[in-house]
Amino acid sequence: MGEVRRNAAPPAPASWRVDAFIDALTAASDNTRLAYRRDLDAFAEWAARLGVDDPGRVERLQLRRYLAFLTTSQYARRSIARKASSLRRYFGWLRTIGAIPADPAVGLNAPKAGGRLPRVLTDSDIVTLLDDPPATVAEDDPAVRARDDAVLELLYGSGLRVAELCGLDADDVDVSRRLVTVWGKGAKQRRVPLSPPCAAAIEVWLDAGRPALATPGSPPAAVFLNRRGHRLTPRDARRILDHRSTVPTHPHALRHTFATHLLDGGADLRAVQELLGHSDLSTTQLYTHVSKERLRRVVDATHPRA
Repeated sequence: MGEVRRNAAPPAPASWRVDAFIDALTAASDNTRLAYRRDLDAFAEWAARLGVDDPGRVERLQLRRYLAFLTTSQYARRSIARKASSLRRYFGWLRTIGAIPADPAVGLNAPKAGGRLPRVLTDSDIVTLLDDPPATVAEDDPAVRARDDAVLELLYGSGLRVAELCGLDADDVDVSRRLVTVWGKGAKQRRVPLSPPCAAAIEVWLDAGRPALATPGSPPAAVFLNRRGHRLTPRDARRILDHRSTVPTHPHALRHTFATHLLDGGADLRAVQELLGHSDLSTTQLYTHVSKERLRRVVDATHPRA
């Protein structure tokens, strides 16, 4: 799909020093210099809407939000990668000349060309993980089986990031009220409902599974423990999925599936944003594209005139 043609942004204010940066690109071609200028003018215009009128006030989170904005605005992935490269080189130059104390664009990742939308598990994948796991799981220690059931129910049923799940303490989980308090990125707190199957699985784990895996050295507050009695780690969670899934699956795919299934069912985008703990709605909007793509595939596969 071709990229939609957009109007050029107005020149960036003098405080952005774009002219000086372009002049410093002595080895670049005229077309490359023009592309850098367009990219920086566009970013400065976007930043101005946030009240940021100087490159010294730009933070890494704002750069990531800008790339997410470009994605949801349906810019081509190659264009986004180029714009990210422009920002890295520009802020690196500002840091080199001492115009800013730190470079917020260091390690800024752009979508890879040809990248795919987040993978969403099929209904059969979910059944395999939660209800009908491979036969080898029947041989698991009951405590491990109870833990794995609770972990997978929580990742899919509440859409937690794997690091959020591993960081849960006992005070964060209220099984009776079916609520979990989550500490997300930037130490932001949110409360997310627990599905009935998830609440039941957590209750079994806490009552019977956890005491069996706990050791004298286990962290008393940690909700989930690994086989050694230590707090569960993201690597442990990936191993659980490797053990339970018949296809390669990452814990974050359960979060993607949680969000997409909510939107497929008619959930409000703002509500999904709150449940996921996204600070910017543009990040959540990615799932609307996933959901629409799923619906398109359904129509293509089932409609007689598709």
